[in-house]
Amino acid sequence: MKKQRAILVAGIAALSALSAGADAASISRLNPPSALFTFGDAGAPYISRFLPGQRFDLNCTVQPDAGRTVTSVVFKVDGGIVTGTVPLTTTGLVAGLLTNSAVATRYAYSTTVPGVHTLTAIATYDDASTTTVTGNFEIVRMPSMGSLKNIIIMIGDGMGAAHRTAARIMSKGVQQGKANDPLNMDTFPVTGMIQTSSLNSIITDSAPGAACYSTGNKSNNNQQGVFPDDTSANFDNPRVELIGEFLARKRGKALGIVTTSDVFDATPGAFGSHTAARSAGQGICDQYLDEAYAAYTSYSTDGAGLKVLLGGGRKWFLPSTTVGTARGASNDYALPTGLKEGWGVPTAGVDGDATRDLLADFQTAGFQYAPDGTTLTSAAALSSTKKLLGLFSFSNMNVALDKLNGPSKRNVPSATLSKTVVEAYGFTAQPMLDEMTDAALKVLSRDADGFVLMVEGASIDKQAHNMDTERWVLDTIEFDRAVGVAKTFATANKDTLVIITADHECAGAAIIGASKVTNASLVTRSTSGLGTSANGPRNGVVGTYENAGFPVYATSATDGYPTTTDVDYRMLVGYGANADRYENWLTNELPLRDSQQPSTSTPYGLISSSLPNLPVNRDIAGGFLATGQVEDTSAVHTASDIPLSAFGKGAPNFTGCYDNTDVFFRVMRLFGVR
Repeated sequence: MKKQRAILVAGIAALSALSAGADAASISRLNPPSALFTFGDAGAPYISRFLPGQRFDLNCTVQPDAGRTVTSVVFKVDGGIVTGTVPLTTTGLVAGLLTNSAVATRYAYSTTVPGVHTLTAIATYDDASTTTVTGNFEIVRMPSMGSLKNIIIMIGDGMGAAHRTAARIMSKGVQQGKANDPLNMDTFPVTGMIQTSSLNSIITDSAPGAACYSTGNKSNNNQQGVFPDDTSANFDNPRVELIGEFLARKRGKALGIVTTSDVFDATPGAFGSHTAARSAGQGICDQYLDEAYAAYTSYSTDGAGLKVLLGGGRKWFLPSTTVGTARGASNDYALPTGLKEGWGVPTAGVDGDATRDLLADFQTAGFQYAPDGTTLTSAAALSSTKKLLGLFSFSNMNVALDKLNGPSKRNVPSATLSKTVVEAYGFTAQPMLDEMTDAALKVLSRDADGFVLMVEGASIDKQAHNMDTERWVLDTIEFDRAVGVAKTFATANKDTLVIITADHECAGAAIIGASKVTNASLVTRSTSGLGTSANGPRNGVVGTYENAGFPVYATSATDGYPTTTDVDYRMLVGYGANADRYENWLTNELPLRDSQQPSTSTPYGLISSSLPNLPVNRDIAGGFLATGQVEDTSAVHTASDIPLSAFGKGAPNFTGCYDNTDVFFRVMRLFGVR
């Protein structure tokens, strides 16, 4: 059956071309996606799978014959008509569809009957003719395997095996072939390997790479919490109920989202929003309050839904008249009216309001607001704090290396900027990820019904894209320290499971060896312009096999991080998915320019021109050009499997090599969902 799919793809493509040329009526898309609809293959693996009672939209695109219009669409499951309104969308469709095409949606369908179900869509036209197509989906049988109360999902964005290994070498050291100490994540007793492809590519981006854990389903790249459709709007795609939504609705559980990125970014957004455009920050952040929080506040004594949101991204919460804001008419959006009927979410009065003060709205809803690390710690310590919002930067937070060098830590000014990087950004008291995780757990543990917490180490990925080795290694160490906080909580709270994984691997990172020369020699070579000659940064420098030895990094007794990353005979990292870059192996004084930061009269806007803009425009003086395999300006994601580690209640269920969507169902079995 599987071999036939390749043949069927070619056949279906040919038939589609013939149909389009003949202007023939068709239903060209059916959601949920299925191999039955796309390939005519009714067998496993089933593309779309759901929990008993998990809600999802039924959706199809109808292209009528010339001169005809679509009058109605009916959906059937196993031959029985799905009752309810099925509105037709005929405007704002993508280019290339036949005239008078329509997109039909039946919102928030669910069934508790386990097994494989046949989905049929029947379109009727104004001449009473019809078109019928079939697909399928599976409701997964869920034998109860426990009564899990809390789940902590820790995502090291872009973190593959090499990222973890590099963090261990730098922070713990290796002698005579054995690590001196394990990372916190190394102490988790169970490990599996996760396959990461998205719905439309072997290479996922972070949106579907994270949404697989929140929905149990595949998404197209750039999309989260939705299936692809044929409308151009960002917020009307067919939805799939998220883990936080399901457990709030069914069990009254709270949701927490913690990230070192802008809170609208793909991984946090995948746990609190539904959109076809991961970049649509204004609507994503509005959904956090209007849906992830407000739609579920009546489901338990304490309320359910979003209770903790911590990260960067203040620019989305400020009215359009405020310095540093990103809200504006260009980010306007609308929600289809059917969402209110089907999903019970507001569709009027909150959409696309550029002047909305979202920060004030969160506070009106009872959220304690923390603008910096000091306030975060004090707010979380208060027993009265049940809801917590922390926004510590206009957009992405600074990375661990730069936060550590800030005035509240080591106070190491940049020679180029004559101030620390965090001062140049305008946010000097940003918390570390372990502090954010601790604050989130303090608040969420006050919810008697339990919680879902997602914690993301976001810039492991962002700095791997930049091929800025020391910055992503320190961010991996920062992430591991947060893992330690989660493990301590789970040790004390036996009904808690902690999962560490990633959404994908980034950059094809590989530890290729260690420097054979001192740091002083590297500094000299970095200005030689000799490239790959004997006195340049490559030849005579890169030690492989036994010439790599065991790099030694001293650890600060004060903060637990390396005292410096510029050591003699340092670890060297290469990239298998790299763009062109110049390499001198030294720690970069400054981060690359961050295009997500506001470019206004904010402190960052005033200094951004001082920051290097691309990897290929940095470290040029040494003359060593590492030519890339890709034409992009930064390194890219890979299809490599990623490790998953588990600790706590139910951890033994996560061994093996399996698809990323399986994680969702294994977790839900432990919650006793059935």
